Amino acid sequence: MRHTKPARRTLTALLATTLLAGGVLLGQTVTAEPAAAKTITCNVSKLRADARKERDRAAQLRHLGATAEARRAAARADALERQAKACADADNNSKPPLWK
Repeated sequence: MRHTKPARRTLTALLATTLLAGGVLLGQTVTAEPAAAKTITCNVSKLRADARKERDRAAQLRHLGATAEARRAAARADALERQAKACADADNNSKPPLWK
């Protein structure tokens, strides 16, 4: 029965160390400023205008017979449209912080 005492002490010390380290890390994450705290500004009208230009360019390339380049231009236009929609949705659905 003597061999259980060191194991119990080791496990208790390991548990205490783990809890202490977890508490320190949790305290640091609460006080640290989030990485996404930067303000992101989107110019939705500019994004939509750029998407329209890319769509026009894709149509012109398609007319000239460059289908691969036309697909890439259309994909860029789709990405710009998605980004504009995401920015518009974020502006419409964002709530002010509780402390303001």
